Amino acid sequence: MRIALIVGINYYKNGSPLQGGVNDAHSVNAVLERHSDGSVNFDCQLLTGTGPTEIIERGELKNKISELFNNRNADTALFYFSGHGHIEATGGYLLTSEVSRGDEGVSLAEVLTLANSSSIKNKIIIIDSCHSGIAGTPPGEGNLASLSEGVTVLTASTADQYASEENGRGVFTNLLVDALSGSAANLTGDITPGSIYAHIDQSLSAWEQRPVFKTNVKQFVSLRKTTPPISLEDLKEIATLFPSPGYSFQLDPTFEPEMKGRDEGMSDPINENTRIFSILQKYSHLNLLVPEGVPHVWNAAMESKSCRLTALGEHYRRLVKKSRI
Repeated sequence: MRIALIVGINYYKNGSPLQGGVNDAHSVNAVLERHSDGSVNFDCQLLTGTGPTEIIERGELKNKISELFNNRNADTALFYFSGHGHIEATGGYLLTSEVSRGDEGVSLAEVLTLANSSSIKNKIIIIDSCHSGIAGTPPGEGNLASLSEGVTVLTASTADQYASEENGRGVFTNLLVDALSGSAANLTGDITPGSIYAHIDQSLSAWEQRPVFKTNVKQFVSLRKTTPPISLEDLKEIATLFPSPGYSFQLDPTFEPEMKGRDEGMSDPINENTRIFSILQKYSHLNLLVPEGVPHVWNAAMESKSCRLTALGEHYRRLVKKSRI
């Protein structure tokens, strides 16, 4: 079972309101509930603080976080928070609707303690708030993170930065949702915390808020599945077509299915070769393969040239060889 607690707060009784916290929470909830094929993904619980009649108080949030990480039926638990954050000498805090001072919020150290002590295999904490980068670093420990095995922390900004909003959405969460929607998927359709961070990191310049990623895992868990750009059957054939590192696959006109453009005397297409050529073209489109000495795979076939795997192609060939795919 995969469970998620998703929290967004716009309303603060004693502080400035936010515009994007609630929208962000709804967006994350929508993308995590189901995989791209419509199958069930996370069992989400959504909490929002929208105004004076719908608030989230410290006690409620702390209890819900405790329930999340103490769930005995879950193998993956994800906590997402979008709202105001606060930092001082005693550590960082997630601010709830009723607080009148920063240290009245939920302590990030407490959140981390609950995650660290949880028996759930995978614990993911994602925070879109100012100063959220302190999450995972106990007070007085400098830059030394303290994460038990299975814990991953992804935050919108460093400990000394503010998290930005644009057009009623958090900049960080907008990129997070984009990543979960498929931008951070690998060729098997899996989206992991590591690929999400890479997507967000590449999307923000050195002058903008910088995301922070901390983890202590042996293997990343897939947070969502999207439709892969190539079938698993075709991808796995890469190790058969390219049996060894640096292997060059020889092509000739029998691989090209179209008769158009052939010189007189060229051999006709062969069905099995055209099937293979279709797969090679998919590899080329996905940057797994490049033709040697010509600009396109079609040219390689018509001119009896060869093709070879790129570094990315070699990576997937090794994964298939090791039965990792």
